[in-house]
Amino acid sequence: MNDAINLAEQFPHLKFELTPEDPLWPQLVDPRALQAQKIYGIGDPSSLSGRCFSIVGARRATPYGIALAKMAGRIAAESGLISVSGGAIGVDIASARAALAANGKTIIVSGTGADIIYPRANGATFVEAIETGGAVIALERWGTQPQRYTFPKRNRLIAALSRCLLVAEAGLPSGTLSTAQAAEEMGREIYAAPGSIFSPHSKGTNWLITQGATILADEESLEVAISRDYGVLRKERVKNTKDHGRLFSILLAEPMRPDELAHALSQNTLALLKTLSDYEMRGLVCRLSDGRYAPSEKYLLDASSAPS
Repeated sequence: MNDAINLAEQFPHLKFELTPEDPLWPQLVDPRALQAQKIYGIGDPSSLSGRCFSIVGARRATPYGIALAKMAGRIAAESGLISVSGGAIGVDIASARAALAANGKTIIVSGTGADIIYPRANGATFVEAIETGGAVIALERWGTQPQRYTFPKRNRLIAALSRCLLVAEAGLPSGTLSTAQAAEEMGREIYAAPGSIFSPHSKGTNWLITQGATILADEESLEVAISRDYGVLRKERVKNTKDHGRLFSILLAEPMRPDELAHALSQNTLALLKTLSDYEMRGLVCRLSDGRYAPSEKYLLDASSAPS
């Protein structure tokens, strides 16, 4: 697919524009809260009135944040919900792709015109969202390019579409928290996944929990929260057990450099480096840009589906 493709040109028969008077205007969305009187979209407009579940988080997400986003997108699909995100890199696109991979539907709320793919690297997911019964929507007119002022408006629509909003990972302050604030103003339920108190990437989510957000302690707690708030049951899934001992327990709490980890484990640094190299080759850990090691997305996703 050409990343520069215009979605309206590829799907001219699926373009739509909704006003508050339209019967397909989503009932949860109060136009006064959006400060907008029209939703532009490409795809199935009825998906906007489905049981939507918004998933947001950092663009520069850690492996932990990406794994949480993928878990949330998958569980949403397995629960029959339509995932909603902003289509950005990081948490947004990870949750959308996970929902699609689990045969679910997703709605991408763009900060540009609904016909513009932004960022271009995520174009394949935008197209798949449309082709599988979801939609790409926006509050901006057709052809609008990304502008700083359009994204706060986009965030309010993400919050408005869903009964509940999950924040996978967020710093403080951050654009993600503006979405959570909008959701709170609209009376939506907010879920937040806790992170290390030492991680700047989790300051926002941890703060939301102190303010009363529903805490997601594990995969089962998300499943229970969705069942409670949406009145749905998740379909059965296969679980796997993964356990690699103290090393992963420590890295789950906080990513560490090899020497720090060796000290915590009372091991020789050189020997530990060999272990980390082996785990990295097996896809169980990843090395961050600052030299610290963290559990990989693969490990976190496998661990999240392990029975307690």
